[in-house]
Amino acid sequence: MVTGFDIPHLRQIIRDAGRVVRVVIAEHKGSAPRETGTSMLVSETEQFGTIGGGVLEYEAVADARKMLQADGDWLRTFNKIPLGPNLGQCCGGSVSLLAECYGENELAHLETLQGPFVRSVTSGAPTALPLSVQKRLREIRSGVGNSALTLLNGWLIEPLETPEQPLWIYGAGHVGRALITTLDGLPFGVTWVDSARDRFPTDIPAHADLLVAANPADAVGYAPDDAQHIVLTYSHSIDLEICLRVLSRTFGGLGLIGSDTKRTRFIRRLTEAGVDTSRLDCPIGNRELGKEPMAIAIGVTAALLEQLRAEKQKIREVSA
Repeated sequence: MVTGFDIPHLRQIIRDAGRVVRVVIAEHKGSAPRETGTSMLVSETEQFGTIGGGVLEYEAVADARKMLQADGDWLRTFNKIPLGPNLGQCCGGSVSLLAECYGENELAHLETLQGPFVRSVTSGAPTALPLSVQKRLREIRSGVGNSALTLLNGWLIEPLETPEQPLWIYGAGHVGRALITTLDGLPFGVTWVDSARDRFPTDIPAHADLLVAANPADAVGYAPDDAQHIVLTYSHSIDLEICLRVLSRTFGGLGLIGSDTKRTRFIRRLTEAGVDTSRLDCPIGNRELGKEPMAIAIGVTAALLEQLRAEKQKIREVSA
């Protein structure tokens, strides 16, 4: 999913791996492996992310590593590449790739940005913007123009990554672990909660923050008001207490693993406790996919992405 220029991720990679090249699809036409705005980072020995396309990506990585050997700041290359037989592909479209070298000097400038990252597609430090780009920025800030990545007269206007949707997952059992796997690379800020460290896998994925709470329901109070809560612990009594805590406060959404019978029992008990259960989603997942942990996780992830897409669409409609 394209979410914008991720400065925190770039910062971390530079601190860990040194200078890197960021390759972004600045524009695509016709059929292409990935959409405009898709990016990857390339260091001397590693690759983070993918722009797809097999040979297209292989050659982009090779070119990026050549760029890392060059001296100077604000190095860039820009190429429009047809996706045809020369690349062993039959897409029929084309992509424009912008490759940019980033180190501590470039990062220092990025840390000052408050809005879209605007730069020429040719090498050189940031300079005064042409009038056409200034006009487009005014349109974006006033809500008239589209805020998506735009290639305009040799300049790239790229939004910064929007804050991740907070997602709190209660339970590190089979379904919880499968859900963490399916969420990798998606725009969610995951907090993973359970009652003991040994309930989690030994290696915690980088996209999940672990939170151990003797009583997982106590963790609810630390979640931001817009957090989505997914409840799938080993205990019905713990599930019930978590749901009660969530429904007693401001929250973004609440999903509960279980059957229709569990839903009926929980709604009765929660209603007796005096909370509104209309926003409780149970059972979670898509039953047509099956009851295996990964099948449930795929259904839940798809629903979360659809809700996120719908919310973004509402924002666009309001600002249009």
